Amino acid sequence: MLVDTHCHVQFDAYKADATEVIDRAISRNIILNVVGTQKNTSKKAVALAEAYTNVYATIGTHPVHLHATHIDEEETSFLSREESFDSAFYSQLVQSKKVIAIGETGIDLFHLPKEVSKEEVLEKQTHVFLDHIAFAHKHDLPVVIHCRDGHKELLNILSKIDYPISGTVHCYTGNWEFAQEYMKYNLCLGFTGIISFPAKKTNPTPQEELIHVVKNIPVDRMLIETDAPYLAPQAFRGKRNEPFMVEEVAKTIAEIKGMSFEEVADITTKNAQRIFTRLMI
Repeated sequence: MLVDTHCHVQFDAYKADATEVIDRAISRNIILNVVGTQKNTSKKAVALAEAYTNVYATIGTHPVHLHATHIDEEETSFLSREESFDSAFYSQLVQSKKVIAIGETGIDLFHLPKEVSKEEVLEKQTHVFLDHIAFAHKHDLPVVIHCRDGHKELLNILSKIDYPISGTVHCYTGNWEFAQEYMKYNLCLGFTGIISFPAKKTNPTPQEELIHVVKNIPVDRMLIETDAPYLAPQAFRGKRNEPFMVEEVAKTIAEIKGMSFEEVADITTKNAQRIFTRLMI
């Protein structure tokens, strides 16, 4: 059994075949955590979770949606719809027993709106991130944290929270220094297919640092995920990512750490159960 702790099968990328994609993963004994990024995608995540035994949901507002921002990536291009964290709306969704976490929330200083200063963006993201943390604490749930180009800023925010938190820094691509700091806050790190990518010849350092993290992180602080439909592992590069491809992430971790696939599957599943306490496995 494997747990894909972060996927977005409610996104339009699966509009034509979401049922087949979910069934394909479940048939391979994979549990899905479907993560919302706004009110509509959070609502859809809960609906999917309610419809399937092995599907769960995370609800919240992604930092890139706090301002209208043009997102241009290898796999997608769109203008994000501005929206803030609506606690009344999420208070209704969180009543579902299939909601296992709050997020994804956090800091994103890579995607910046053109007409808003970085300082203003960070101020709003900080405020909304703290709203998510407080909401998660109120409902005794972990947080799913997004961070891109903002590890120092995020760690600074975490240092000022005066009560325990739990959760995961998803799609971790930072260095070992930041990884060690996150682990001080009872956080796991989520790894995606990025760990299977070859290092860029023009700038190999980021990938080398990421592999160093995978080698050195205690196995009880690791989670695996796909972030589907994005970031397909190297074996499927260029294709739409799917939750079943989390198998490739587990295989890569096994190779890097000198473990068996079965060991990685067992440990990361137990880690997911420990962090996401509403998971029924």
